[in-house]
Amino acid sequence: MKRKSKILLIIVAALLFLAALGITVVRLVPKQESPKPVYSDIIGYFQQDEVEKFSFNVSSGLLSADLRSGDTITYAVPDAELFIRQVTPLVTTYNDAHPDGKIVYDFVQGWDASSWLSALPYLLIFIAGIAFLVFHYGAAGRKNRDAMPLGHLKVEKAQATLDKKTFADVAGADEEKEELKELVEFLKNPGRFNRLGARIPKGVLLVGPPGTGKTLIAKAVSGEAGVPFFSISGSNFVEMYVGVGASRVRSLFEKAKKVAPCIVFIDEIDAVGRRRGAGMHGGNDEREQTLNQLLVEMDGFGSNAGVIVVAATNRVDILDPALLRPGRFDRQVYVGAPDIKGREAILRVHAREKPISSDVVFNDIAKATVGFTGADLENLLNEAALLAAKRGKQIIDMPDIEESIIKVVAGPEKKSRVISLKEKRLTAYHEAGHALVTAYLPSQKQVQQISIIPRGRMGGYTLTPPEEDKNFETRNEMLDEICIFLGGRVAESIAFDDISTGASNDIERATDMARAMVMKFGMSENLGPVKYGSDVDYTKKSALSGRVSSEIDAEIQKIIGSAQDKARDILTAHLDKLHAVAAHLCQHEKMSGAELKEIIENDQAEPAMC
Repeated sequence: MKRKSKILLIIVAALLFLAALGITVVRLVPKQESPKPVYSDIIGYFQQDEVEKFSFNVSSGLLSADLRSGDTITYAVPDAELFIRQVTPLVTTYNDAHPDGKIVYDFVQGWDASSWLSALPYLLIFIAGIAFLVFHYGAAGRKNRDAMPLGHLKVEKAQATLDKKTFADVAGADEEKEELKELVEFLKNPGRFNRLGARIPKGVLLVGPPGTGKTLIAKAVSGEAGVPFFSISGSNFVEMYVGVGASRVRSLFEKAKKVAPCIVFIDEIDAVGRRRGAGMHGGNDEREQTLNQLLVEMDGFGSNAGVIVVAATNRVDILDPALLRPGRFDRQVYVGAPDIKGREAILRVHAREKPISSDVVFNDIAKATVGFTGADLENLLNEAALLAAKRGKQIIDMPDIEESIIKVVAGPEKKSRVISLKEKRLTAYHEAGHALVTAYLPSQKQVQQISIIPRGRMGGYTLTPPEEDKNFETRNEMLDEICIFLGGRVAESIAFDDISTGASNDIERATDMARAMVMKFGMSENLGPVKYGSDVDYTKKSALSGRVSSEIDAEIQKIIGSAQDKARDILTAHLDKLHAVAAHLCQHEKMSGAELKEIIENDQAEPAMC
């Protein structure tokens, strides 16, 4: 609407400018007129007593005179003042000498049309300029006022129809929805709870990893209850000026109380609710004052006032304890990554508006996307839709989705990258080492695909998706993971009697896992079930004694060394399979899990060299 008004104003200003320009041009173009008497002729008529009657418009300078000969003349006098000064004595003298035949004359102060017409183009241009400046700076002022001035807060209020979400739009979070249904019931029918003296939580804190749907759940509560929904990020409260954030908190709650019952959603509340007094460099006065005001405001309205604060964070461990006490954020709801049933439900929700082929099995996709959040699954289907459109298809089929899963996990393929034969062989043996160690370990994890085509920052990859959802890992499973990480580096040393920098990420991940086993999970036989390090970063050893630090390093090296020896034993025992898999990768660049299984089960395969 604002854009249309601006365009209309520009068009009107342009038309006014063109009209003014046209008037100016018309006035400048000389007109073809018949010969007229000159000024001296007019004065001669008066001197010779030939004028019987005349009228003169002082403003316009237009003279109309009736001569004694019966003729009538009109003349535009160039200087009215000069004309009056020259003619008046002549008329007076004549009238004194001829009292019976006086010259009748009249001087009229009329409208100066020529002056107005001369000034009109400039006046129109001036008006158009003023209108443009008023509109331009007026819009800029409104924009600045809307850009959250100091002490005022701009919150996003969801539209009742355009942005309405319900629990039907939330999948894979059945327990979370059940936990929040009390809020919906209270917002719909508060009297039912008030009669029993029940106290509805003033605040609900949604905790969980990014992309799990915390904001969506908060909007769904608002949509189910049919109440206003105010959304704002915690970082919008904090400014460089002390006291501004506190003023914005007051502004937010004043707006909420006016339209109660309603929901106030504060995303990333850890930006303003961080624990006070923590850190080496002291507190932040602005953030602490903002937090103090938030605590006061949440205490300042009754539990049944109709304003419910819902907040979301990924780091509940760094929040100030005063925020989490009863009477403020009374309830915490953990929103985690969905399980296989939840992932299938989420996929069906996001597939509603997409043409999906009948060969797509959502349960199989859910099995292949262990660890994916709701945002990841939405992105997966979007990538599949883009891929299908790129391939000229009318519907999304299973190959599009399978390719999109790999793209989301590993990144897009870089087929145009030029790779030397030596580097290609090195990558083939590296990935073959990962795959074979995975296949021959006691856990026998399934390899889905092997590729030496670069994707993202990786020169190649071995895809082994989890087969089931896990809430924890055992010590043996973690040792197997470290062994798989080191399988590529061991394969390089066996095939080339040399090692490369390609295993740097594998070594980093293996070391981090071994350190976590020793310092966080108490899986060291020598150090026992003791946790070393802080909750924030357990890798820090500054508070540990020198003896304990040395023992930790020794335990990590022992785990890594044992895993490396185990990987070497596996690959040495199946050296022919290592060469066969590497040769296949050098020739075809990719290998499926079924092809790997065929090579492993074929005992008659002759050793091949890449």
